[in-house]
Amino acid sequence: MATHNELGALGEQIAVDYLIERGYQIIERNWSNGHKEIDIVAKDGDTIVIVEVKTRRSTYLVEPETAVDVFKQRNLIWAANSFVNRFQYDNDIRFDIISIVIDRNNEKRIEHIEDAFYPSLR
Repeated sequence: MATHNELGALGEQIAVDYLIERGYQIIERNWSNGHKEIDIVAKDGDTIVIVEVKTRRSTYLVEPETAVDVFKQRNLIWAANSFVNRFQYDNDIRFDIISIVIDRNNEKRIEHIEDAFYPSLR
């Protein structure tokens, strides 16, 4: 059985492959600024897409995307702001979640939640 980090890396690779198959351009993987990290930065047309990938084994009782709570959303928004400022992007930004569940036969269920959340003005 894969460790937590191995499962996460596997999920991120599955997500990258999934996005490329759908015409996304991958800009960065595992981009970080301080302790804040973005799993995948991609472009969908002219839109910058910040993608959080959550991968679980099917033995979990809750869906992976439930792990993207308000605290995690704030960290992603902060990291996205740092990313676009550092690289001077002026594109629209979208926050997506890719949820991956892998069963004991290594069958994968992928759910892509576009516009999963919006930055708060607070």
